[in-house]
Amino acid sequence: MKKNIWLIVGAIVLISIIFNVVGDSFASLLLIVGAILVYVGIRGRKVPAADPQVLPSLTREREAHYLKSGMTAREIELFRETMNQTKHQIDKYQKNITSNNKLKAIDLRHDALRASKALFKELVKEPTKLPLASHFLYTHLPNMVDLTDKFIEINSHEIKSRETYDKIEESTQIIEQMASLIAKDYSQFVADDLDDMDIELSIAKQSIKRDNE
Repeated sequence: MKKNIWLIVGAIVLISIIFNVVGDSFASLLLIVGAILVYVGIRGRKVPAADPQVLPSLTREREAHYLKSGMTAREIELFRETMNQTKHQIDKYQKNITSNNKLKAIDLRHDALRASKALFKELVKEPTKLPLASHFLYTHLPNMVDLTDKFIEINSHEIKSRETYDKIEESTQIIEQMASLIAKDYSQFVADDLDDMDIELSIAKQSIKRDNE
């Protein structure tokens, strides 16, 4: 706001100088004033932040994919709302991790962020499996975001008491456990796919064995 005020003051001064130079050239003055106002407007314009409540547009291909999965219009809407919220939570979680070395080290041990992104992609591919990821979507991921938010807030205190250090240590332990749970969520979600792969491999081995006999 202060920046814009100084721009306007500068514009007024510039207009006064130009007016003395151009005299009665009113058209030239209007052009110059217009250019200055446009410049001030552009400089003062802010890019609106992404609203987590606003859903991105639904492409025809994605809509066809959901309908092919047997989902109703209401189910599609609920699914998209859930996934939109989850995406913003994953983005926030990633931002928190990259801002703190201790959080980054925890994530490296458990790969929780990569597991979160992978699980998100799996849900997009198979939306009807949403209930299988309920713990991740509604408990583990939201809790992880809240925990890392609080951790960063406490850790940023310039003066830390003994109690502050105890809270940081306690938060670290809980975040570590939550990261492990998120990694487990992904493993459990894809377990059926791994079982299917084992069956297919077993059938293929039997077929190869028969062909070699």
